[in-house]
Amino acid sequence: MTFIDKSGGRNERRTAPSALSPHRFGKVRAMHTIYVLVTSPRVPAGLLSARAWELLHAHPIYATSESELQEQLTAAGKTVHVIPDPTKALLESDQDVVWLAGPEGDLARQLAGATVRASDPPTLEVIYGSWDQPGARLLDVVAVLDRLRSPGGCPWDAEQTHRTLMPYLLEEAYEAYDALDSGDEQHMREELGDVLLQVVFHSRLGAESEKPWTIDDVAAGLVDKLVSRHPHVFADVVASDADEVKQNWEQIKREEKSRKSALDGVPRSQPALALAAKYLLKNEQFDVGAPVKKADVPEDEEELGDLLFSIVAGARSQGLDAEAALRAAADRFAGQVRARESKGQ
Repeated sequence: MTFIDKSGGRNERRTAPSALSPHRFGKVRAMHTIYVLVTSPRVPAGLLSARAWELLHAHPIYATSESELQEQLTAAGKTVHVIPDPTKALLESDQDVVWLAGPEGDLARQLAGATVRASDPPTLEVIYGSWDQPGARLLDVVAVLDRLRSPGGCPWDAEQTHRTLMPYLLEEAYEAYDALDSGDEQHMREELGDVLLQVVFHSRLGAESEKPWTIDDVAAGLVDKLVSRHPHVFADVVASDADEVKQNWEQIKREEKSRKSALDGVPRSQPALALAAKYLLKNEQFDVGAPVKKADVPEDEEELGDLLFSIVAGARSQGLDAEAALRAAADRFAGQVRARESKGQ
């Protein structure tokens, strides 16, 4: 038996091991060719390569079950022989045939085994009529979420709202951060998938709102943002280094969002320590010049961490909330920054 896999633009011809062939002591003659047509379920049926259409027009077509592709071919006037087990018909055909392989490979192994054992084995040639592009599996995520939210889906998923999902978004983001920090690639992939779930879930809820928006709107907005924020790649702006890229990004961001303050857009719901650090960074980046009282701290990070930890412990012993206290201090500093900006100083 000769097997041809036309994958990635290469034709790889393989011959079955002689030990498996009943004609290992004689000459093996390929009577006809079985074209195994493989397609992606994530590509609309009918969007096939020119080679696939050429074969479909030229030869009898077989399939193990009905499918969107089979329906499209029937609508186009082609006859598709739907047989639960077409192995016998494929092997005994007196002409070349096309077999529409299912998404899971259905009878591929059975057909290959039967071909090896055939007295006059045909040639099996795999033809890729369509294939996944990078990111194609994201369509599966959208489809699964749609199924879960639709009637007859998951009762828990059906009850969720943007507000009820908010804690999960934070939790999954923290877990993804831990996974990235661990360096465990498999853990990263799993936790980033959970973050992706939150994005897709909220987008599915958006599709049900009074003014619907979908994951496509989210993706389109992201693409527009990436293009506009990288004029050194997609336009004629010159950026000599990464620092200049960051400066351009912040400037474009302020212009796009018509922000009046350097602090506009900083999420206040982030942890107080991160919030304080972000406010200080913006004060420096945009040369606002709001005065900052700096404490004497150790130069060593470990010692600094111990100092911060002891401050939290001391606050706790006094019945004080260190997180709330730092957030309040950050808010007071933000007020100073905005006041200074409003005076044009």
